[in-house]
Amino acid sequence: EFHYTRYPAAEWETELLKMKAGGITVVSTYVFWIHHEEREGRFDWTGRRDLRRFVELCGKVGLYAWVRIGPWDHGEVRNGGFPDWLLKETAHPRSNDPAYLAQVRRFYGEIGRQLQGLFWKDGGPIAGVQIENEYHPGPGGIEHMQTLLGLAHEAGIDAPFYTATGWDNAAVPPTGFLPVFGGYTEQFWSASRTELPPNQNFFFTPIRAEDNVMGDLSPKNPGYNAKYEKFPFLTAEMGGGMAIAYHRRPVMHAADSTAAALVKLGAGIAGLGYYMYHGGTNPDGLTSLQETMAAWNGYNDLEAKSYDFQAPLGEFGQVNETYRTLRALHLFLADFGSPLAAMPAAFPLQAPTSRDDTDTPRVSARSDGRSGFIFINNYQRLHPLGPKRDFQVALKLPAGTLEVPRRPTTIPAGVSTHWPVNLDLGGVTLRYATAELLCRLDDPDLVVFSAWPGLDAEFAFATGDADAVAAPGARVSRENGVTYVTGLQPGTAAAIDVARPGGRHTRVLLLARAQALQLARARLGGRDRLVLSPGDVYFAGDVIHVVSRDPANLRVEVCPALARPDAPFRAAGTDGLFQVYADAAPPPDRLPAIEVTAGRAAAPSLPVTINPNPRRAVAREPADADFARAAVWRIRVPGGIDPSMRVFLRISYVGDVARLYAGERFADDNFYKGAPWEIGLWRFTPEELAQGLELRILPLRADAPIYLPAGARPDFSGGADVLRLESVDAVREFHAVLDAGR
Repeated sequence: EFHYTRYPAAEWETELLKMKAGGITVVSTYVFWIHHEEREGRFDWTGRRDLRRFVELCGKVGLYAWVRIGPWDHGEVRNGGFPDWLLKETAHPRSNDPAYLAQVRRFYGEIGRQLQGLFWKDGGPIAGVQIENEYHPGPGGIEHMQTLLGLAHEAGIDAPFYTATGWDNAAVPPTGFLPVFGGYTEQFWSASRTELPPNQNFFFTPIRAEDNVMGDLSPKNPGYNAKYEKFPFLTAEMGGGMAIAYHRRPVMHAADSTAAALVKLGAGIAGLGYYMYHGGTNPDGLTSLQETMAAWNGYNDLEAKSYDFQAPLGEFGQVNETYRTLRALHLFLADFGSPLAAMPAAFPLQAPTSRDDTDTPRVSARSDGRSGFIFINNYQRLHPLGPKRDFQVALKLPAGTLEVPRRPTTIPAGVSTHWPVNLDLGGVTLRYATAELLCRLDDPDLVVFSAWPGLDAEFAFATGDADAVAAPGARVSRENGVTYVTGLQPGTAAAIDVARPGGRHTRVLLLARAQALQLARARLGGRDRLVLSPGDVYFAGDVIHVVSRDPANLRVEVCPALARPDAPFRAAGTDGLFQVYADAAPPPDRLPAIEVTAGRAAAPSLPVTINPNPRRAVAREPADADFARAAVWRIRVPGGIDPSMRVFLRISYVGDVARLYAGERFADDNFYKGAPWEIGLWRFTPEELAQGLELRILPLRADAPIYLPAGARPDFSGGADVLRLESVDAVREFHAVLDAGR
């Protein structure tokens, strides 16, 4: 999920290339009605609202598009995406009321005109369309969804697939739609002010509609799955991160998203989708366009401008650790996802007895009866799981029971991984490996694995000839016609050489986990290649872009090697199977001068107000007028910034809510959660930077009824509130380019 209206159009192409390099193949995006027709009859499809150009760019970079056309979307947008005027003029929205349907017909007609010629049938990138969202009104719901589908067809919105959210007893017609599901590992919408209990998304179960997509944390009825058994198991909203609400401010970690995605793969999904994968910023409008309790009686108070979502790619395109951990999973899916999608899931006889069971291993398998994969998860957000000793899986296949590994092992705490079973290596069968399968190259014939720290990697080959497997420096043994390789040292050199029938060889590469998180894959110079880099890479045709905040990381390692390096890069030796290319002339670390001047002090803090709705009695965010009482600082960049440089303003503070203004323009905001706040300075004009940005921060009250993660709640030292600006720094992102096609 990447919302085009929440990101500047000039930066779309780069961000889509980053998504593609991260292993994303389909870009899903909402069409927020209020972002396009805030005034009735005056549609805006320009700039960051140019839906057509966004979809065209998806096709240009080689990505499919999935357009979520509503008309109601939610997406933490004002009125769920409905314009204010629509709610005033329509008594019965989200129904078959003729007045409402007349407006939807007009809206869909506009979307159809914007997307004309971009659908799959036209050779375009649009493979799917979602109708409505989280729609479950009871009687009449199915008919309304069918009516909306008819209006979409009438408007020329004609795609191979139509989806509807399937959780919470949603209205999904029996034909014409694919239900999609999801699962989040946190809840900004929860009224709880403490850590949430263990999350169902870290357990392998067949339940599609998990218990924490909506607000109810009680377990769902497994029988709910029955009506969806004929459909493939697809997710559209696995949490790529989590938004921040005023009353609840969780801080997310990479494993939260990656372990949950792996668990869903082990549970049987055939399509993996994230919400959000890329963060953004709400556009300017006539009103505040975010979800609020006061402005439209919404369910939560969200940050007014920021929609960072702690996603793999952040509000300003920052590459977060979640991007790297998910990329490793996506490398596996790119090569092995097609056979995996058709494999049913199997769950162990010995499963966890409850969500509080931290002792029973969490494991599943997917198989076609011969080959398949074992999935293991030993990670739980905020509820650490200990190591699982004496771990062994007995996989009952038609040909007999296969024990993996041959002797029990230990699964360290925090590991979430998958192991292959009976993997064909071109005539030689790898019966199993206790290492994570990453990807495969055909030229040269190379299969890449990674080893988790503390987890011994063992490879078992079904061959009667021990000479067929060579592993210098490792232990090779043979038992009952199986050749075992253990004691491998992870690295960039080939770990195992497998002689195949016909004289060909397959090499097995075992990377360390840290190296696996630096691995990308792209077609460069007419060949598929592996690219290792401590920086972050993305690709535009044959051009490798390397980005890092440390200029020493502007280097790449490529396998197989490029024909010749491109200046300023130079060949800098080899690293195992990889040719190293380093930037011979990294740019100097030039940072703009930042001037911070204190203005007025904050007025005495006001008590936090509580939402008057007794069903939603949570803390409400300060009103716009309250920021007249905020402490103020002036932040100037007198020399401006080089237009070719990406410089972030990093603000560390302790308080409640911070806002940044450029003159009268409200640029961005942040709810304090104990983490630095970053803003892309290139989004401001030289005049705005020279004149100065205004930072306003409200104090955090000791009695504020809000959730903050462990370690974020400050020391109030007996006072009523706290407010402290700790630092304001400039952080540069370096960028180098290597043309691999020369």
